[in-house]
Amino acid sequence: MSTLLPFLALLLAGAVAAYHRLPLVIWAALSATLLVAAALLGAGTVATVIAALLLALVAVPLLIPSFRLRRITAPLLAFYTKILPPLSDTERTALEAGTVGFEGELFSGKPDWQQLLSQPKPELTAEEQAFLDGPVEEVCRMTNDWEITHERADLPPEIWDYLKKHRFFGMIIPKEYGGLGFSALAHHKVIQKLASISSTLSSTVGVPNSLGPAELLLHYGTEEQKRHYLPRLADGREIPCFALTGPTAGSDATSIPDYGIVTTGKWGGAEVVGVKLTFDKRYITLAPVATVIGLAFRLYDPDGLLGGDKDRGITLALIPRDTPGLEIGRRHMPLNCMFQNGPVRGREVFLPLSQLIGGEDYIGHGWRMLVECLSVGRAITLPSTASGGSKLGAVVTGAYARIRKQFGLSIGRFEGVEEALARIASHAYAASALAQATAAAVDRGEKPAVPSAIAKYHATELGRQVAIDAMDIHGGKGIVLGPRNYLGRSWQAAPIPITVEGANILTRSMMIFGQGAIRCHPWVLKEMQAAQHPDPQTRLVEFDRNLFGHIGFAISNAVRSLWFGLTAARIGSAPGDAYTRPFYRRLNRYSANLALVADTSMLLLGGKLKFKEKLSARLGDVLSQLYIASAMLKRFEDEGRPVSDRPLLSWAMYDAIYKIEKALSGALRNFPIRPVGWLLWLLVFPWGRRAQEPSDRLGHRAASLLMSPGDARDRLARGVFLTPCANNPAGRIDAALPKVILAEPVERKFLKFVKSAECTALDFDGQLAQAVERGHLTAAEKEQLKELHALTWDAISVDDFDPADLESAALYRKRRVEKAA
Repeated sequence: MSTLLPFLALLLAGAVAAYHRLPLVIWAALSATLLVAAALLGAGTVATVIAALLLALVAVPLLIPSFRLRRITAPLLAFYTKILPPLSDTERTALEAGTVGFEGELFSGKPDWQQLLSQPKPELTAEEQAFLDGPVEEVCRMTNDWEITHERADLPPEIWDYLKKHRFFGMIIPKEYGGLGFSALAHHKVIQKLASISSTLSSTVGVPNSLGPAELLLHYGTEEQKRHYLPRLADGREIPCFALTGPTAGSDATSIPDYGIVTTGKWGGAEVVGVKLTFDKRYITLAPVATVIGLAFRLYDPDGLLGGDKDRGITLALIPRDTPGLEIGRRHMPLNCMFQNGPVRGREVFLPLSQLIGGEDYIGHGWRMLVECLSVGRAITLPSTASGGSKLGAVVTGAYARIRKQFGLSIGRFEGVEEALARIASHAYAASALAQATAAAVDRGEKPAVPSAIAKYHATELGRQVAIDAMDIHGGKGIVLGPRNYLGRSWQAAPIPITVEGANILTRSMMIFGQGAIRCHPWVLKEMQAAQHPDPQTRLVEFDRNLFGHIGFAISNAVRSLWFGLTAARIGSAPGDAYTRPFYRRLNRYSANLALVADTSMLLLGGKLKFKEKLSARLGDVLSQLYIASAMLKRFEDEGRPVSDRPLLSWAMYDAIYKIEKALSGALRNFPIRPVGWLLWLLVFPWGRRAQEPSDRLGHRAASLLMSPGDARDRLARGVFLTPCANNPAGRIDAALPKVILAEPVERKFLKFVKSAECTALDFDGQLAQAVERGHLTAAEKEQLKELHALTWDAISVDDFDPADLESAALYRKRRVEKAA
């Protein structure tokens, strides 16, 4: 033992220093101190001397800056420069766009939870809340989604007018330009509420506030463009759209074939320098009704009229609808979700340079402009839409499952239905927390490139799963379309947010980890930038600082991963109380795991990693679930740690933890270099995978919350349209729930009578009359049961139609014309 003691002392010093990320000099001092202590405790002299020499061989060269720079860092810099994967301009732009928020901490292996918890609680201003309670509530009351999707294939004129009058299209436009000047949180809350009554309505409002030209004009437009367009966009005199995607480019927006040639032409009666545009775009939301079209294209200057290169890169322009040569107005029909969407085409459409967004100064900067601005919109519109649909689906499905009875029992009491209800409740909780977290990041001044991809992908996937489970529970109620059906169109529309703004498959497999691995990593981007610094001395010094910071970071994460794995993350500092602290500790563990596996992948695979999409997707899943779990914990803290929310948070957290371990397991079992995968498995899962899916007992508690009025259910429902009115069958069902529960004891007493020999009547009214006559019910209880019967019938009824009513208006008109002829 005396022989091993010095080496154990070195190992202990290294482990402690790595776990706590102590500076190199402190590690050396701690190692020396422990070696002295080992010697005093009787360690063998030879072993102590060998251990001391080993320490000196490592520490001394590293602690002498001039030697380290010349003999260690310089050769490593030369090697690194050779293996550094080339980045295209588009990749470089995507990596450098945006900012890094708390997601960077999650990639650090040692998250600073205080940074998350110290962020202010997201809250609306009085003006924003009044807008939600007033105009947003009113337009929801006006909305009849069946009329919109089946009869008109559009919003009715009065809703269009109402949206313009109350400046719904100008939420992000500052007040100085006539807009509402709302926060991103208010934007999120408005879209969330509108989505709970009609996805067509939420899309119509969402696009001008996220994907339309307003955001681009605010950041890059000339002052003249801002003064002209922003007030007109704010009050609805101009309806915008943005044309990016084309038939061949798809999700690869940098390969757009649409082009513009710099030339001269007529504009406003004068001969000016401008651009002749040829383009073919599709899937453009609001295009059929747009009056000003934002366009992305590649600009060429073959005659050198602007000077410089002939290929000037991706550029953005604004095209007025009445511009000669513009083809616009035809519509796509996206799965019966009848928001305005269609193609935009043009051949040699001439525009002056003044119609380029930002003018000549921003020629060729279009890709950077899009990446920076669209990440903000992607962080709000689609996550908020998914959140609104999920929250509505949760509370109404819970009410329906309590009201709807089969075999004399509420269907929500059956374990199969209960299992789906638990998923719905917790997925809605997660989607809501995720959508709010990304909106709050925008309000803090961030440009959340990576979180926006996480939010877009996972919120829409959670929303799709909620729609699946809600449809399964509703059965025939969900599949028969009509005015009473509040699920069918959402079910039909579920693939739309999955597809748009970057298809989810590509977002998961390429974007989340592809950007996050470099953008969120505390050292990789700094190393890349240092290696390309033009000054040789600065390049060497900066690379040295970042390289050894990275090495220490990697060693620390290996040690932390092993320690957390051995102890099941039960030991270690973490915030929170006795309930939440274990969750924070688990996330500390998985953060270290992610950093370790990501570092190893980047080191060994280099540029090939971008082609290992399954590996990237799984590591992206780990980062995503860490971010979602953090958002849920922050929400729980902001809400004052309500005890009644614990079943929702616990189910969602255990689900996230299970998904993290599943993703890490998949990454390691399929790691391209098998021996490395085995070694990483020992560090990450020293006792094997231990996480389990949420228990049935926990699922029972989560499902029960949806089927009974309470503060947890109210918090989950907050922010969606549940007013019980003629156009909102979902709101009527939700409002019926308390009355149904209150009548249940009387109903049980009545059903007992119906099954007895005393009851001879066969119809409901006759049975009620007999129950009162024979003293089993009072007159008041009879009225209560009649009301219960009416509420239940309203909840479970579906629509039926005369066959002629199901013909489309266009087909009906066509047949009338043919008949007349």
